Amino acid sequence: MDMELECYPTSLRPPDIVPGRPQRAWMEGFLDRHAYRCLPLTMANTSGWEILCPVGFTAEWTGGPDQADITFTADHPHPDFHDLVKSHFSRGIITFHPGYLFRTPPGWSMWVQGAPNHVKDGIQALQGLVETDWLPFPFTMNWIFTRPGKVRFEKGEPFCFITLLQDRELGQVQPVTRSLEANTGLRDQYDAWFRQRQDFNTRLAKSDPEAMRDAWQRYYFKGELPEDTGPAPASHVNKRRLKAPKLGV
Repeated sequence: MDMELECYPTSLRPPDIVPGRPQRAWMEGFLDRHAYRCLPLTMANTSGWEILCPVGFTAEWTGGPDQADITFTADHPHPDFHDLVKSHFSRGIITFHPGYLFRTPPGWSMWVQGAPNHVKDGIQALQGLVETDWLPFPFTMNWIFTRPGKVRFEKGEPFCFITLLQDRELGQVQPVTRSLEANTGLRDQYDAWFRQRQDFNTRLAKSDPEAMRDAWQRYYFKGELPEDTGPAPASHVNKRRLKAPKLGV
């Protein structure tokens, strides 16, 4: 049975929630879109849900410490704009109201942040961890200007990204530093990867036809180990498509 993330709207017209999308404008700009070959980036982009701006707007900060030093101008009249984004904390911080009260299963919290690897000039998303398995009221999503000036949020752009984790067990984790030499199996796998990596980069620098054709090594993307140094992980994932919200009873 699927685990449920319950989304309770707190307004008549709550913003849309969509599964995290892999595309990023700066990644599209690379030759052959090769930034998408970095699997950790694309997996992060899709490991949660985006909450989208229902209207485009411009936010401007004078650099001052007061609430009045931040102003917002919507692209066109919108009935809920006054509740969507505000200057609440002052000091260059803008506050979004996601429009939902979320409830997660017992033991699961919600990590609230900007969309991963979604870069905005002049403003930085702040992050929060919320115990949504018991909280009976909504949270806010906050951004902080990095300098005075104007920033744009487009209609359909994510202003909030939510994902889930079981964080309480983190307190039981003990980081331990060990010598790689003490783990011979892992050391053999690392050495094999290092040899393959050095050889491939050398051949690529010399415009070796085979290396040029391959363009990049796919061990991690495909969940493979170089030189058959051990069994490949059966649990490896290289594409994630989360479910969109549906109406419940």
